[in-house]
Parts: sequence; C-alpha cells; structure tokens
Amino acid sequence: MSQSRYEETIETDFRSRMDYSGYLRLDRILAAQEPLSNPEHHDEMLFIIQHQTSELWMKLAVHELRAAVAHVQADELSPCFKILARVKQVQRMLFEQWAVLETLTPSEYVQFRNVLGAASGFQSHQFRMIEFYFGNKDARSIGVFANHEVEYAELQRLLNAPSLYDEFLIYLARHGFDVPAESVNRDWSQPYTPQPGVIQVFKQIYDNPHEHWDAYEMCEKLVDVEEQFSLWRFRHVKTVERIIGFKTGTGGSSGVPFLRRGVDIRLFPELWDVRTEIGR
Repeated sequence: MSQSRYEETIETDFRSRMDYSGYLRLDRILAAQEPLSNPEHHDEMLFIIQHQTSELWMKLAVHELRAAVAHVQADELSPCFKILARVKQVQRMLFEQWAVLETLTPSEYVQFRNVLGAASGFQSHQFRMIEFYFGNKDARSIGVFANHEVEYAELQRLLNAPSLYDEFLIYLARHGFDVPAESVNRDWSQPYTPQPGVIQVFKQIYDNPHEHWDAYEMCEKLVDVEEQFSLWRFRHVKTVERIIGFKTGTGGSSGVPFLRRGVDIRLFPELWDVRTEIGR
C-alpha cells in the first residue's frame, strides 16, 4: 500500500517570500520558447529547447573558463583542476544533448526549417567565446556580431587577449621553463603556431611529474577538455548530416563540409605532439 511522502513541515505559504520559481526566474525561462511555424509544428519546440539549453550550458562554461584564466594569471593552477573538470562535464552534457535532437527526422525538420531564415549556430557568441578561450582565433568570425555592441566588444577583447593555453605557457615561462619567446610574445589575435621548444617543455614536465605536479595535472586537464571538444564537434557533424544531409547551412556555410573541418582543429597542439616523444 502506497504511503504519502508529504511532511507537515514543508513550506506552503510564499505570499511574501521568494519561492523556487522566483529564484530561477522560471517565468522568463519557460516563456522564452516561441515557435514561428504556422501552423505550429510539433517538433519546433524540441529544436528551440535544444539550442536554448545549449546556450545555458555554454554560459556556465564561459563563466568557468573566465575564472580559470584569472587563476593561471595569479599563479594558481590548483583551482583550475576542478574548474576544467567541470568544464569537461559541461561539454559532456552538450555532447549527450545531440542524442535528443537526433530524434528529429529529416521529414520533420524540413517542415519548419524555413522559419529560421539566416539564423545559425555560427552566430552563437558564447560558442565563439569558448573557442577564443581555447585559442581558436579568427578575426573574421566576429563579423556576424557587429550589430550586437556588447557581444562584439567582448569578443574583440577575447580575440586580442591570451587564451587559456597562452596563459599557461606564460605561467610556465614565469616559473623557469624554457618556453620559446615566439609562444609568449606574439599577436594574440592570430592562431597559435606550434613550437618544437614547447614540446620539450612538456616532455620535461611529463618525464618528471612528481617534480612538476601542478603543471603536469594542468596539462592533463587541458587534454581532457580538448578531447571532449573534438567529440562534441564530431557529434555535431553526424547529427547535422543525419538531419539535413549535405544541404547548405542556414547561415550560409557549406554545412557538413564546413563542420567537418572543425573536427581536425588542434587547440593545444604540443600537448598532443609530446605523447610521441615520451619514452624515447
């Protein structure tokens, strides 16, 4: 026989106090889904919620990466370990979300895709912020935000600032490692160019992990987030191919070919290259 879980001490009167809905501003969040198809297509709600929740997770990732950069600048690597572990789990959530969108069939999506107009994930300023924090810099990519003053200014700032990887290399140079000058004195707005000398720095760290434990752990945490980012990109490609095939993207890209090129982007190249050198 079932028993009630209700307890007499549970609060029920919120006439003059904040409740769960008020704290989370659910009035705003749950009113933010406005399908444009007419008549409304059942699956447009899925498409909207998928992307809105992705943006919320990305907001958390940006929040964490901003803190990670500040800790590295302050010579504090240890707090970054938990931060980057959390970022990795946020990325895992973003990866798993593609499974929900993959329940949308091509026949269903084609019935409301036209209402998107030129709207595209390429116009996600938070995704671009994450890329810039990870060092994937391209000045041309912020042109689509020119009409959004606040977002454009923030992206310009990140474009011209050291990435998390840059800050880590600067940290290593400050702490006596022989990091090549080309890696720590450069135009931060340009894509990073790998340096053989950085591989040797990382080999020194990996050959002596107990002597350089914080740097060693930071290296592994960076590899974690890059690997998860690559997996997210690959799942994105397969989801798009599954739903629209090789149609062009709503934002003007070539679609799947454009996304596939992103899978091979290397964010922290020497951290992968050093693996070939370890043990030689």
